[in-house]
Amino acid sequence: MSDKIRRLDRELKFKGKIIDFYQDTMEINGDHTVIWDFIKHKGAAAVVPVLPDGKILMVRQYRNALERYTLEIPAGALDKADEPGIRCASRELEEETGYRCENLEWLINLHTTVAFCNERIEVYVARDLIPSKQHLDEDEFIELQAYTIDELKEKIFSGEIEDAKTISSLLAYDTKYNRK
Repeated sequence: MSDKIRRLDRELKFKGKIIDFYQDTMEINGDHTVIWDFIKHKGAAAVVPVLPDGKILMVRQYRNALERYTLEIPAGALDKADEPGIRCASRELEEETGYRCENLEWLINLHTTVAFCNERIEVYVARDLIPSKQHLDEDEFIELQAYTIDELKEKIFSGEIEDAKTISSLLAYDTKYNRK
């Protein structure tokens, strides 16, 4: 294991709408350099929406990177890096599900891909949902579906749900609220 690692340079290679891609020149132990990829992300927030009957409201949407539909908890990128995660989670809840919540509860924070990306997602739980109206972005096509936590765990362990934020959030929710 290296005792000393320091960045010598960070070069922006691509500036995108959601991410910026950099190449970092790193010095290891003062005797050699390596190039590491780094993806800068402004952050995101997600929410586990719990209906009055205890079912969890999920969104099914097409994900271009996987070239298929996925089943996920509602989530979205922060509008800017310093936006409070709870504000983003509240906005995404209403935009994607058509419900709002006045008392979001913090559940967990997670980093999605620590090897090369700094994306951090704050995850909240929404109970006492208040019907509102969906406000989908022009490129969002979402189908809402409600499941029990046991049904969702089956989907996780069968491989149907593979999204890391969704898996970690649902299992954290189950552990915190159902395993007393």
